[in-house]
Amino acid sequence: MRAAVAVGVDADNPLSALKFEPEWPRPEAGPGQALIRLAATTINMHDLWSLRGVGVDPSSFPRILGCDIVGWDEDDRPVMVTGAFGDPDAGDGDETIDPGRSLISEALPGSFAEYTVVPRRNVIDKPEWLSWEEAACINVAWSTAYRMLFTRGRARPGERVLVQGAGGGVSTAATAMARAAGLEVVVSSRSSEKLERARQLGAHETVGVGERLREPVDLVIETVGAATWRHSLRAVRPGGRVVSAGATTGSDIPLELPRLFYRQISVIGSTSATRGETLRMLRFMQAAGLRPTIDSCFPFERIHQAFERVQQPDLFGNVVVEIAARQRSGP
Repeated sequence: MRAAVAVGVDADNPLSALKFEPEWPRPEAGPGQALIRLAATTINMHDLWSLRGVGVDPSSFPRILGCDIVGWDEDDRPVMVTGAFGDPDAGDGDETIDPGRSLISEALPGSFAEYTVVPRRNVIDKPEWLSWEEAACINVAWSTAYRMLFTRGRARPGERVLVQGAGGGVSTAATAMARAAGLEVVVSSRSSEKLERARQLGAHETVGVGERLREPVDLVIETVGAATWRHSLRAVRPGGRVVSAGATTGSDIPLELPRLFYRQISVIGSTSATRGETLRMLRFMQAAGLRPTIDSCFPFERIHQAFERVQQPDLFGNVVVEIAARQRSGP
């Protein structure tokens, strides 16, 4: 099978560690696992950080990265794969807090190949109303945003939410879902072009990074990290919440403990969604008529260019990689 294989790590030139292999051994499904033939996937910052050696064991290479799996199972059924491989019983009903849980591409091969294997429990039907490219955006960007907003952030209609960063997959998903759920949405960015697109996506208010808001927010969706953290703490009201699920600009941040305890701000961590959350989110998306924002699509052979696109400052939405020959479903 064809595969894009991470052969090692390189902090300075991460794409040099990603090799496109026209002939790579196809994995075999073990007990309780399903073999998936890939249709499409996306590029996520988790993949780039892994190639840089962040949060990975260098001895685990070569390995196949990629966190969004959509394709066909052994019965040729169109399917998607939800993102936390864990035991709900070990995590008090939530597989994402199972101490032994893993994310896609950690314990098993990821999505940068024509075939992969996954726990059968994590396989769900691909909705007909999503195209292959749209379905490829769900597991990481949309499920992460859903859990940040509604499970960990406990967002309620009428609240104000600040989404830090206007262009990434999580931020565009959070903007669309928050607007559809009846929240007042504020989006930040350094780019006036991205702020205009955020308004088209549903933002009620837009601000530059670090700018004072018209009034404080109840909730901040924070995936940027060092570049926006101070702004997040100053933008949230007393008693408000900051939900963090990433740090694309670095994690060396001033925690500002006095501000936290005097203003009783809750800082909440979040990760990928559960199987149940993903199913509820898909029903929400269909009812609200929501679709992922796709920045661009690349054929599998051009996966290095897809990685380069993810790093461009004008990125807006998800970067999709088409693994199989183009085959659309849905609208």
